[in-house]
Amino acid sequence: MTLTRRAALLGGLGLALAGCSTAGYRGPERTLTIAAGERGGFYLAFAELLSAELNRAEPLLHAEAVPTEASVANVGLVQQGRADLGLVLADVAQTALGGGPPFAGKVPLRALGRVYENYLQLVVRADGPVRRLADLAGRPVSLGAGGSGAAQLGERVFAKAGVTVDARHLPFDDAVRALAGRRVDAMLWSGGVPTPKLAELNRTTPIALVPLDAVVPALRAAYGPVYDQVQVPDGAYRGVGALSTIGVANLLVCAPSLPDDVSAAVVRLLVERATALVPAEAVGTQFLDVRTLIGTQPVPLQPGAAAAYRTLHG
Repeated sequence: MTLTRRAALLGGLGLALAGCSTAGYRGPERTLTIAAGERGGFYLAFAELLSAELNRAEPLLHAEAVPTEASVANVGLVQQGRADLGLVLADVAQTALGGGPPFAGKVPLRALGRVYENYLQLVVRADGPVRRLADLAGRPVSLGAGGSGAAQLGERVFAKAGVTVDARHLPFDDAVRALAGRRVDAMLWSGGVPTPKLAELNRTTPIALVPLDAVVPALRAAYGPVYDQVQVPDGAYRGVGALSTIGVANLLVCAPSLPDDVSAAVVRLLVERATALVPAEAVGTQFLDVRTLIGTQPVPLQPGAAAAYRTLHG
């Protein structure tokens, strides 16, 4: 995709679907748990909006968004049946499908949609010495919470760059405090741009972002097209100029056992309420079309979701 990547859903799709009428959910009353991400991040904000819309539109589906450590943890929750849906980065989903570490075996997943793009942000202090990946050699770096996709990707990035760091696995809030307190020299975060808590940090502790585009070819050679080069726009954070980094699609996934009618109800919401499912910080920054929403590779679409897309789009 050549669109500016940030995290939003389907802007022009609503026009394409104007006048489209679909039936609501008619299955048994049930709770629908959505494994999201850390507080202050885009995952949880999106999942809360989706839950609220589902609760309004489908009175028999009682949706609830729950905070988690994000992608890796969410795969486990879906696999264990402790969550019905989970937000998972495409590279983590690919690893889960293949049974690679940290997963003990192959995890069957199905997708309901590709809902937005994550930006990998390597954040440093503007008054510090770090401006390139190589500058972090031997320095303390938070790669993200242990159950996050950022942590997995961070390990891959530094390995492909040939840079050995003193890796820490801090939750997002702890990493922000550690960077401000000079206990780490950088923190890695995968999310929307701007992430509100990073913008807030920037007001008291000016930040800079380290470009990561140089690592994209090596990552794609090793892991395939789950990684893209994306552009952080000029001024996304005050005082931070435009730069290139790594983009990874975020997928809304489920176990193969999720009933088709539940999947179809969620897909209808993704399509028909797209503009209501964009967290405030992302409004106006990216519009995805239907080809993006159904582009869930490497995870196949859940059959009920695929049928709903066919019904909605002819």
